[in-house]
Amino acid sequence: MSGWSSRMYRKRSLTTMGCSSKRRGRTTPAGVTSSAEPDASSSWASMQGDLVRLIGWRLLETSDLLDYVRFRAVCPHWRSSTLCPRGRGVADPRFHPRRWMMLPEGHGLHPGHSKLGKYIRFVNLSTGAIIRSKLPIFSDHCVLDSVDGPLLLQRDQDTAIRLLHPFTGDIAELPPLITLLRLFKFQFSPTEDSPETRRVWIKFRKVGSTSVSVSADGVITVMIVISGIKCLAIATVGDQQWSVARRKLSFSQNPVSLQGRIYILDHVSTTTRIFQILASEHRISSYLAECDSEILLICLGHPIFSRITVYRLADLTLGRFVPVKSIGDNVLFVSERILSVSSKVLPNVEGNSLVMVPCGKKVYFGQYQLSTSTWFPAADGSMSNFLPGPCSLIHHIFTCCHRDLWNKGAISFQVKGNLSWNVKRKWRYGA
Repeated sequence: MSGWSSRMYRKRSLTTMGCSSKRRGRTTPAGVTSSAEPDASSSWASMQGDLVRLIGWRLLETSDLLDYVRFRAVCPHWRSSTLCPRGRGVADPRFHPRRWMMLPEGHGLHPGHSKLGKYIRFVNLSTGAIIRSKLPIFSDHCVLDSVDGPLLLQRDQDTAIRLLHPFTGDIAELPPLITLLRLFKFQFSPTEDSPETRRVWIKFRKVGSTSVSVSADGVITVMIVISGIKCLAIATVGDQQWSVARRKLSFSQNPVSLQGRIYILDHVSTTTRIFQILASEHRISSYLAECDSEILLICLGHPIFSRITVYRLADLTLGRFVPVKSIGDNVLFVSERILSVSSKVLPNVEGNSLVMVPCGKKVYFGQYQLSTSTWFPAADGSMSNFLPGPCSLIHHIFTCCHRDLWNKGAISFQVKGNLSWNVKRKWRYGA
């Protein structure tokens, strides 16, 4: 992080000098004039707009959205030559803050809690940078999922689903969730509160995976796997009703999304025979994960978690069953959902590893090193009992793998029993 900061400082110092209309005082020997200095000081400001725009797009491809924002802030010329993310944050995937994840605060400080002052923190899973964003929308919304940076929200009063860009504030409007219930012949109002409606909402608000795709003409389509009822719901911005693309999905673990697509792992269905082939007698469980824009298949061995094997889906589709020995400096957090995190974020965890809670008598964070096929503790202490605070960043990131804790401001292993909303409960059952 310090290296990035120093490079950015040098770059901004140079470009700010060049783009500024005021020049610092210079001393030159008598009788000597420099014709190069005016050209050098004005070269950055006079850079062609097309070239500035091209550099900006390249920065978005190789770096981060916030670096692009800083690039635009260098001078008025650069700002006017590049597109502003605000107003395009959701509709243009290039502006999605892909590696940013909402950070759970713990102690029940859910998004929208009065003690947070309408601010929410986000962590960059590649750099470890943490920033705050003021989002007053959470006073009457709750989070259902995070997909490529944008947040999938539900509005309390009418169950409207909304896609929020957390940094630009842009929102894409989608149909109310209750329209999906009515396709399954459930007829009641969003505010009705009874034991029966609670049971129904607990199933329909259990999100397994979400994907967002944008067509060439700017139409935003959202697909949601409702794991509570195992169906695939789909809607585009402007629709009045959710559609069910497929009912009675068969999958063994929660699906994973990548670039507008959802991948489902099924050990039974003949439509995914490639996964059946890998589901040998040595496998106890398998997961799909996204890492560096690739889909990986993670197979946990027997005895329980004794050996972990990782394959690339691209290799499997070509009939190549070669285990992956390296995922670079990435760390995969494996639980209900799987997150790929740079080891730069976690100084105590080595790259090319997986972090999970292995099955066994002792409950602890284990780190499995792919290169050596060995286990190490990823954090101090056991989680067999209630975990007192404060917690390390590992606990916060692991909580991001559990949507039902992540969206309520709780931390894994700090909650006993089922966690429910302390506010607006009748609108948020199951969320």
